[in-house]
Amino acid sequence: MAELKDAHIVEIPVDEEHQHKLVSAITTITAIQNHPLAEISHSPGHLLLLKLWQREEDLYGRRIAAKESRIDSIKRQIFQLCCFFLLFHGIFLSMLFTSSSNSSDHHTCNKWWIPSLVSVCTSLVFVFLVQVKLCRYWKVWRQLHRERSDNRALTRCIQELRMKGASFDLSKEPQSGKRMKSSSVEIKWKPLTWCSQNLITISLVCFTGLVFPASKFILCGGF
Repeated sequence: MAELKDAHIVEIPVDEEHQHKLVSAITTITAIQNHPLAEISHSPGHLLLLKLWQREEDLYGRRIAAKESRIDSIKRQIFQLCCFFLLFHGIFLSMLFTSSSNSSDHHTCNKWWIPSLVSVCTSLVFVFLVQVKLCRYWKVWRQLHRERSDNRALTRCIQELRMKGASFDLSKEPQSGKRMKSSSVEIKWKPLTWCSQNLITISLVCFTGLVFPASKFILCGGF
């Protein structure tokens, strides 16, 4: 009898532990079944929408990466053009100074406008190329900004769909950044914006204007 009582006493905690594990497993299974992702998997419309948005999000990521790479490439091209611009004027002014020091004839002073004209024409070519690259840069930058804004709106919708599950409204569409700025309107002064975007071109034009009379100063020894 004592052995039977001891066995009965030992069995009780085992049964309670087994029952606790069973209740825990049932609770976990119920939580998984009631999870929003499980609801989405059982709803063909929500599952299809989630897959479409995930594919679109992946396409946005690829386009954003491609545009970022293109922007970096345009930056390098603009930098190279500016270096060539400065290198040309450095060589040009050095040759002009060498020719003026080796020649004491006033005939070279009378034709100071010829090297100045060559300098201006070459400078305008560089300025034009830089301006074309700048226009392309800001065009790609605006496209990149729009792609990032749309991607953020799409990411928010995907997160909301995953949180709400089958209760998510299938007619809802991602709102772009321009639609979401109804409450906050940014006022920008266009001339100031244009100057900030074309600051490199303006600097090159100013430098060209300073180099133009340099030929007369170097060849004639003054104005």
